[in-house]
Amino acid sequence: RDVSSALLLANVGDSGMLFPRESSSREIKELNGLWNFRADHSLNRNLGFEQAWYKSRLAESGPVIDMPVPASYNDITQDPRLRDFIGWVWYEREVLVPSGWVSEGTRVVLRVGSAHYYSVVWVNGIKVMEHEGGHLPFEAEIVEVLRNNPGGACRITIAVNNTLTLQTLPPGTIQHIDDPTRYPADYVVQNTNFDFFNYAGLHRPVMLYTTPKAYVDDITVLTTFADNIGLLSYQVSVLGSPNPTVTVTLSDKGGRCVASSTGPSGVLKVTDANLWWPYLMHENPGYLGEGSVYEDVYALPVGIRTVQVTNTQFLLNNKPFYFHGVNKHEDADIRGKGLDWPLMVKDFNLLKWLGANSFRTSHYPYAEEIMQMADRHGIVVIDECPGVGIKDIRSFGNASLSHHLAVMDELVRRDKNHASVVMWSVANEPAAEMPPAGFYFKTLMAHTKSLDPTRPVTFITDSNFARDKGAPYVDVICVNSYFSWYHDPGHLEVIPFQLNTQFENWYGKYQKPIIQSEYGADVVPGLHTDPPMMFTEEYQKMVLQNYHDVFDRKRKEYVIGELIWNFADFMTAQTVTRVVGNKKGIFSRQRHPKAGAFLLRERYWRLANETGLLPVGAKYP
Repeated sequence: RDVSSALLLANVGDSGMLFPRESSSREIKELNGLWNFRADHSLNRNLGFEQAWYKSRLAESGPVIDMPVPASYNDITQDPRLRDFIGWVWYEREVLVPSGWVSEGTRVVLRVGSAHYYSVVWVNGIKVMEHEGGHLPFEAEIVEVLRNNPGGACRITIAVNNTLTLQTLPPGTIQHIDDPTRYPADYVVQNTNFDFFNYAGLHRPVMLYTTPKAYVDDITVLTTFADNIGLLSYQVSVLGSPNPTVTVTLSDKGGRCVASSTGPSGVLKVTDANLWWPYLMHENPGYLGEGSVYEDVYALPVGIRTVQVTNTQFLLNNKPFYFHGVNKHEDADIRGKGLDWPLMVKDFNLLKWLGANSFRTSHYPYAEEIMQMADRHGIVVIDECPGVGIKDIRSFGNASLSHHLAVMDELVRRDKNHASVVMWSVANEPAAEMPPAGFYFKTLMAHTKSLDPTRPVTFITDSNFARDKGAPYVDVICVNSYFSWYHDPGHLEVIPFQLNTQFENWYGKYQKPIIQSEYGADVVPGLHTDPPMMFTEEYQKMVLQNYHDVFDRKRKEYVIGELIWNFADFMTAQTVTRVVGNKKGIFSRQRHPKAGAFLLRERYWRLANETGLLPVGAKYP
């Protein structure tokens, strides 16, 4: 199972999805801030389409309120109907486009960083695109629409629907309850099988950007090294010109050119290459050079590194790598899943304080800005698609599989050049014991590997090891378990036995390295008992210590990582088992540490020392 890569280039999709970057040939106009907003509270949630709200200013068809973008809309107002709203909501923003943008020879692109879940977009009343799925970007060229409206006025209308069905990712079901003795008329409930709040809205930046008519549409970079020579294989897709002239340069962190080439594909050779290393594995982690493409100037940060999986190890740059990290959520007070720069920087500071070298994007792709931070700081990422809550057998049908394949297309297209991304995860805790799961995950993982043969592919399981029909197709076994919590609650003494048996069973059957991809316990901050009881800080510490004792034995054999659930408390739907959200964080939702955070910090820094990964001179901070 050597997936370290021969220099193969994956052809992902029909067009690229490069992150917008300003250059001498490209401009950006961010549309973050206040937008006009209205939720369609009509019974069928379809009044906006019936009355064509997109044809004129939104305020002309009814009342609007201010809505910040990026943000989830759910927690912005005091209206409980909006917090739990299911259906279409409408956003609108008017901007002026510079006159030079609508000249001949310039493309103008409207890009939405993500919208949950289904979106339709109009510019000046003309539909320009639709997109299914949250958490991933989509865009359309709109210059012809702008040219038909003199004066540079650009009215952008975006309708977003957060309804989840058996064929969406994540899936869900809509339940209509017709019982006037117990419920109001036309009562509808959105049911889901995942444990986080179904936040919705425009979660990431919306922007306009320009390119020349002949432009760089996509770049694919693959890297390896031999001795001190770094090899960077590239492929540049240029559209809008039949015979483009392509010049590629690679600069080091100081801006000095270290390699160059011409032509749409080739290999750059770098002598004495600085490799991309994870945090705490090298004195200069997260080293990124920058590849530039002319004549449409586009600069892409790149890191040179390799990934390989054996039956007992995960190798980065030919050295064993042990994941000691976290699972996260894009989740915070008020803004929900909206991109938040102060929160993002705080989280990376906490990760480094903790001594964490990795995280999983549970349970959906995170913002591109987060991935870029991971690249720069040397934090390793398991990149997960929104395949969470696949519990109903009807979600394994052809329509679901087709959409799941398309989502992996979009995810790989977006994140394929991030050095921090070392593995793809195609699902979290699916009903992998169901009969259709074998074909479903065999097809899905083969497709993902065809898109990117350089990275291992996994999914996260909580199924029985002997009946899991997806496990035969993964490169790394990732197992979730909550011994003494959901199973044998309150009985800490069972953890060593059950966890050891779990590892022995999985490795005995599959002979593949194992990551403990989730473990933990809920904690109400400030709650204490002795002897430890569930929900206290002492109980979380004891759960972690019991798990760690087994990890320390098994990491000498085939366990290659441990990811705590969760980095921070997060919001969920209201249930009798959740007290204002999931409390399994080692930090509160406001990022205050619980006792478990200090225990984990001590462990992670010790692991970095024991495994010889801590750079010379580095100390426990």
